[in-house]
Amino acid sequence: MNPLIDSSQSPWWRVVIVGRNPRVTAVRLLVTVLLTVLAFQYVIVPVRVTGISMSPAYKDGERRWVSPLLARVQGIHRGDVVSIQTTGRQVMYLKRIIGLPGEQVQIRKGDVFVNGERLEEPYILNRSPAWNWPTNGTERVLGPDEFLVVGDNRAMPMDSHYFGVADRRRILGKVLR
Repeated sequence: MNPLIDSSQSPWWRVVIVGRNPRVTAVRLLVTVLLTVLAFQYVIVPVRVTGISMSPAYKDGERRWVSPLLARVQGIHRGDVVSIQTTGRQVMYLKRIIGLPGEQVQIRKGDVFVNGERLEEPYILNRSPAWNWPTNGTERVLGPDEFLVVGDNRAMPMDSHYFGVADRRRILGKVLR
């Protein structure tokens, strides 16, 4: 018998797959799976852009990452692009925050007004003067947990666009650039 080969050891393939101690390997695997699930639930979530409402900043078919943790730590500010849940995480919209809680907001002839002042929006390339919101012509005061969200492609007809007031609970997180 060859003294360099120990017959009491497991076969090499088992050591490679399971390790020398199967219990330790099982615990490591369980911890890795739990950390991965938590990371993809609370830290970073993959999304795919569908549609042209956020073009040219985000193009149809692109994949992006959304961070719920970043939104909680940094807060949500005007100009942030966020992911809004409609029916769970299967259908979400990417929109830009243009109105914050407690503000008076209005869209007149394609221009956004916040507390009576025209909002400068350098990310908008083309505006349609047909955009007017609210339709009754008055300003809308946002509630304590409400944000006004709109896509960047304002050349689209207003009725082809999902936009409006989003409750804080529906905002999943900030889109990472």
